[in-house]
Amino acid sequence: MCGITAYCGKNSALPFLLQGLEKLEYRGYDSAGVTIVEQHQLRTFKSKGRLTALKEILSSQDLNGCVGIGHTRWATHGVPSHLNSHPHTNMKETLSLVHNGIIENYRELKTFLMKEGYTFASETDSEVVVQLLDYYYQGDVLSALSKVVSLIKGSYALCILSTEHPHEVYVTKKDSPLILGMCQDGSVAASDIPALLDYTKDVYFLEDGEMAVLKDTGIIFYNLRQEIIEKQSHHIPYDQEAAKKDGYDTFMLKEIYEQPHAIKETLRGRIYQDHVELEELKDLKEQFHQLNKVYYVACGTAYHACLSGATMFEKLTGIPSFVQVASEFRYNDPLVDEHTLCIFVSQSGETADTLAALRLAKAKKAKTIAVANVLGSTISREGDYVLYTCAGPEIAVASTKAYTTQLVVLMLIAIYAGQSLSKNHQYVSLIQDLYRLPEFIESLLKDASIFESYAHYLKEQKDCYFIGRSLDYAAVLEGALKLKEVSYVHADAYVAGELKHGPIALIEQGSVVIAVA
Repeated sequence: MCGITAYCGKNSALPFLLQGLEKLEYRGYDSAGVTIVEQHQLRTFKSKGRLTALKEILSSQDLNGCVGIGHTRWATHGVPSHLNSHPHTNMKETLSLVHNGIIENYRELKTFLMKEGYTFASETDSEVVVQLLDYYYQGDVLSALSKVVSLIKGSYALCILSTEHPHEVYVTKKDSPLILGMCQDGSVAASDIPALLDYTKDVYFLEDGEMAVLKDTGIIFYNLRQEIIEKQSHHIPYDQEAAKKDGYDTFMLKEIYEQPHAIKETLRGRIYQDHVELEELKDLKEQFHQLNKVYYVACGTAYHACLSGATMFEKLTGIPSFVQVASEFRYNDPLVDEHTLCIFVSQSGETADTLAALRLAKAKKAKTIAVANVLGSTISREGDYVLYTCAGPEIAVASTKAYTTQLVVLMLIAIYAGQSLSKNHQYVSLIQDLYRLPEFIESLLKDASIFESYAHYLKEQKDCYFIGRSLDYAAVLEGALKLKEVSYVHADAYVAGELKHGPIALIEQGSVVIAVA
């Protein structure tokens, strides 16, 4: 969920780059940077932290170059730091690049480049791309870029500068957004519409497998064979605030619709054909057979994800698995030792109760896995092992895409552990379903009008009841929480078979009961 800006025009590039990065701050970030081409040289400035820190650095600089790229980074590979911040340059400082996405095979490419004499300044997958571009560059950036994208696997939106072609910006994308436009004094690009709206409302959506060159006179589009193609512009009818929400009424609705993409990103690089590979847990792989129990520990929505995760882990491994609310874990004197695995789940990675529970488990010599969405967070640093969801920033208070990506990661852990123990389960069908999950959700979202009609049943209601069994019970707990959070309607969730043991007394004509089966 990084933010990208690029400008090639007749005026100073810096104002567009910075205003664009400001408009993209809602996407979340941990560092920011820009590169400007001046007198056939790259001038790169970047800073860990907020955009204000970068602006303070730039305030003492005289930057008037008319071509540049900017970036706000949401860390995926490498902790938030100055060196890991974008833009990244090649060793000769003739090429500069910003990247949004994840390069799955960066380790193999990095090993190859190091054998060829390349050195790296950062821990990022992104720097591998600019060094690979340098390796193939022979005077033609488009030709080199075409070779690079044929080798890299994963998701990317790339913007590239070259000191040998100082009046151009080269761009391409796959699975990560990149929007281009022409303005009065040049051409611009960004990873989301809000960054462009003050300059143009007529934009081009770059498709996967397309490249473009931004010039001060316009934009030229190419396919990967470097053949010129024609594209139609689209007029954006809404304003800045609506643009941040992609035209949705609320951030929560926008994030609900982002779930298919977030799940694709979370699965990327973790499934190979018919098996799960979790590189982060490779050192734990031979230790699963030593476990006598597993604890899942979290709060709120993450706790509900753990209820599903523990059920699947126990089913696929045969190892007893338990779930506890983090605030209760410390006070229940848990039976934890070196044969216990404790899995801690937190979107932010900073949940105080979850962090305290993690430290207790480590003190008792348990093996610990942290599942978080924010790289470099405290929980991710203190866990023995860490797995990241790739939901990107969640602006809405009520969690949606963070919850579903947690479910996916916990399912991957369960399958991986089962495979490591050589348990006789049909993992292929489970993995195929995970692959198809984004497709299922996209289909479900097309039925929005049906859900809207059902929502009218809740009008004027004071109470609502959710029921489900097993995994469905975990789901209805989250459903009840969501209804309370967004509507202030009181909601309770019950194991379906228990409805008759007390709660049925509350059901009367007109009561709303939501059943998941």
